[in-house]
Amino acid sequence: MTNVNDIYNTITSTHLNYHQKLNQLCVQAENMLDVLDIPEDFKYFYEHGALCDMNEGHAPYRPRYVMVDYEKFVRNGSAFLRIDPPKNLDDLITALEILYYHVPSITTKPVYLGNIDKLIEPFLEGMSDAEAKAKITRLLVYCDRTIANAYSHANLGPEATRAGRLIMEIENELQLEVPNLSLKYDPDITPDEFAEQAILTSLKCANPAICNHRAHKDTYTFDYGVSSCYNVLPLRGGAYTLSRIVLPRLAEMAGSVEEFMSDLLPRACQALGEYMNARVSFLVEKSGFFQSDFLAVEGLVERERFVGMYGIAGLGDCVDHLLRDQGAQYGRDRAADDLADAIMSYIESFVASFPAKYSEISGGHFLLHAQAGLATDGVTSGVRIKVGNEPENLLDHLRHSARFHRFFPTGCSDIFPFDQTAERNPAALLDIVKGAFSIGDKYCAFYGADGDLVRITGYLVKRSDLEKYERGEVVLQDNVINGSSNYRMNRLADRKVRSVG
Repeated sequence: MTNVNDIYNTITSTHLNYHQKLNQLCVQAENMLDVLDIPEDFKYFYEHGALCDMNEGHAPYRPRYVMVDYEKFVRNGSAFLRIDPPKNLDDLITALEILYYHVPSITTKPVYLGNIDKLIEPFLEGMSDAEAKAKITRLLVYCDRTIANAYSHANLGPEATRAGRLIMEIENELQLEVPNLSLKYDPDITPDEFAEQAILTSLKCANPAICNHRAHKDTYTFDYGVSSCYNVLPLRGGAYTLSRIVLPRLAEMAGSVEEFMSDLLPRACQALGEYMNARVSFLVEKSGFFQSDFLAVEGLVERERFVGMYGIAGLGDCVDHLLRDQGAQYGRDRAADDLADAIMSYIESFVASFPAKYSEISGGHFLLHAQAGLATDGVTSGVRIKVGNEPENLLDHLRHSARFHRFFPTGCSDIFPFDQTAERNPAALLDIVKGAFSIGDKYCAFYGADGDLVRITGYLVKRSDLEKYERGEVVLQDNVINGSSNYRMNRLADRKVRSVG
């Protein structure tokens, strides 16, 4: 619960800007309430750090992630916002800027900005590249300076578009942190030239990441979007909540692998499911969001298209701890990887059978997510291999990733820094992507090892901003606050740098 000292420390901080203080004060006010029916086992595991509410607050009043149907908005406008359907690119930009301001999320800012190239493409007819770039730049700079939070995500593809090409040119020139971008990639749809431009752009400015469109396009019965770090969610819906099991903290409570598998893991899974049901029930039944918010009233979101994201973090750390006496390590030893597979198979089976409330879109169940971690965790993201333990051979790394990506319909990713050899041969890196996706990898992100922009868990920050923040300076981008400790605690500067032969 919040105490007055927490509030005072936020108000008097010289390390936060006005909007960052406002966000923290909102969370602190919410956390003064006690309105959820929380299972006793959840409280027990929460106190040991093994279950986590992701700092979502004690009284949910908006969904965690909202995937607005921007295409419907462009077709119909909005009565609430008094916006007519846009007739030209200037109208579109103004309309989107207004709507973005009003889209809620756990960050207070929109985490999904739409299939942005497809929104823009119809309005480019008769316009030169120079004129179009100037206008699109205005929109992207607005996002970078006003949303100022790299959990905010926009999508490109899978088809090649002129708008997508121009967006990538602008990203390369301006080195923007917001929006975070993903290319929905399908080798049967996406031309090599377009995909190679995306890869080159990512090596220059860590954007866009590459999403396996084939693997995700049938997750729901209609289109999906990638939001926040790498959350694959249904359009015109989103995620009610993302709660998680912090597997290494659970492992630390176990006296043996047997106790972990037969007692602690089943109890923790059940407690988390019951807790998530409590959150979802309050949000749907009591918060009023789905009854009164204009996004729901105008059909830009629909409650029936929301899911609960059942997260796990630190699988590799968990296995390493459980097998510490044997010295077996996740990503290097068969015994460790087999135990990890058994843990995930149990969790997958549990989630597939646990009855989740208000979860029509996912067949009455929550959906698994490889959660990236919090700023203060010191826990390896999702099912990634711990920094320093990466296989020497990149292909071995990708094969390992594919084995564990298979469990996660709502998002799982890996991040790879590359040296300058990749810039000289983007076709070779695209071939690597094609191979990785063909065996089940779902999402790959690249960045240049020597660039200023770096991916933390899935979002972007500038190393130069990290340095400013750590000197005690106030910074514009919210994610620098989270990225600073995560970058340091998880030794992300030491990620294995890959080459392309």
